[in-house]
Amino acid sequence: MRFTTPCRIRASDLVRRGPILAALLALAACQQTGRLDPGFQGLPPPPGTPRVTEAVDGLTVGHRLMAAGEYELALDAYYRAAAEQGLSVDVLSAVGSANLRLGRLGQAETMLRRALKKDERFVPAWNNLGVVLMEKGETGEARRVFETAFALDSGQSDDIRQNLLLAIEKTANPSYDPANDNDFKLVRRGSGQYLLIATP
Repeated sequence: MRFTTPCRIRASDLVRRGPILAALLALAACQQTGRLDPGFQGLPPPPGTPRVTEAVDGLTVGHRLMAAGEYELALDAYYRAAAEQGLSVDVLSAVGSANLRLGRLGQAETMLRRALKKDERFVPAWNNLGVVLMEKGETGEARRVFETAFALDSGQSDDIRQNLLLAIEKTANPSYDPANDNDFKLVRRGSGQYLLIATP
C-alpha cells in the first residue's frame, strides 16, 4: 500500500487513543521512502514491545545447535554465517563438522580439507577430519591426521589426545569394535581454546 501524502494525525492524539492504535497508525504514516512521518519521531514504542538488540552471528548459533544435537539447523546457521562473513576457516570447519554429524562423510571431508587449505595449522579441522576418516574406515590416514592435530595443539586438548589414542588402538588391533567410533570427539575453536561441540 502506498501513501502519496503524509498522515496529518498528531502523535499526541494517538497516544491518548492507546499505544496499539498509535503503533498501527504510525506504520500507516510511512512515506514512499519507508521513513516515518516526522510527527511520529520520538514517539515511545508501545508497552511490551521487545527492544531490538544486536543479532547473534550464525556461527555462534550453529555451535549452540550442534551442542544441542540439532545438526540440520546448525548447518543452516553455518550457511548463514558463510553469507554474512564469507567462507572463513572457522565456517568451513563448522560446515564440515555438521555434515559429519548428519552422516554426509564426503561433504564433510571436502569442507574440512578446504578449511585446511585456508589454514594448515587449524587444529579443529585436523581433528574433525580425523573423525571423518575413522568413520570411513581409513584408519591409517586418520591416525596421521590425529597426530598432526595433537602436535599442533601441543597435547593441550584431552579430547584430541583421546581421539589419537583410540585411532592408535584401532590401527594396532584389527578386532577393535567399530561401535566405539562414537567415542571420537569433534572440537571447535572458542575463547582461545578448543571446545567439544557435540557428544554422541
